[in-house]
Amino acid sequence: MLTRILTALPLIAGFLAALLWASPELWQGIIAAILWIGGVEWARLARLENTAAYLFASILVLIGLTVGWLLPGQPWVFVPCGLFWIAAPWLFHQGTQLTQKPLLLTLGMLILPTTYLAFIELRQHAPYLLLAIVGLVAVADSSAYFAGRQFGKHKLAPTISPGKTWEGVAGAILGVSLYIALLWQFWGQNHLPASLPVLLVIAWGLLALSIMGDLFESQLKRLAGVKDSGNLLPGHGGVLDRIDSLTAALPVAALLWWMQ
Repeated sequence: MLTRILTALPLIAGFLAALLWASPELWQGIIAAILWIGGVEWARLARLENTAAYLFASILVLIGLTVGWLLPGQPWVFVPCGLFWIAAPWLFHQGTQLTQKPLLLTLGMLILPTTYLAFIELRQHAPYLLLAIVGLVAVADSSAYFAGRQFGKHKLAPTISPGKTWEGVAGAILGVSLYIALLWQFWGQNHLPASLPVLLVIAWGLLALSIMGDLFESQLKRLAGVKDSGNLLPGHGGVLDRIDSLTAALPVAALLWWMQ
């Protein structure tokens, strides 16, 4: 836990500093670097080796940069990724195991560049909304972790991620609900274009998506026979281990923002 906290503190500080003060070009470079590292980790989960993994990650960055340059502010670029995450519960229910390398790489080309675009678009048009969503996912993860450790008995998806429990989900719902209520009380009434009940429903939906993102990456790691996607972040694993929930929640949040 101490290692996790000591790693998380500079990450949080760096993210806040970049979000609030970085130039658009620097922000784009930071997110592109995160995308590249995440792409290498994804490629290795799909059993690509060094050169091929680096090439795949570079292609992901090129896709994100190209789509962002050619189609800025186009909400429909988030639709395919959103549809995939909406279908994810059905895939898990069917016991689908994504073992085919071409399918895994194709999904990486869909999910990771779209996450990059969500970071870019939301930071440009609604930076505090981006911060609120990242905060929501962090609160959900922390609440689920502590509730699961304290009360967890009923497994959420034992064949995918044995450590996750329904008690953890309940803790995440409670934590996110409190988080949204506090945001609404101290900030949202003047900045968010929806009532508190509507915001809670949206937040619970994003929470469900974040769980899907977490479970999906857990399945990829399980199929690859590894505990973490990488070892870059002590106590946390790899970049994908930190952004797995965001890969599902952020693109849908960006789509909802554009549709308001």
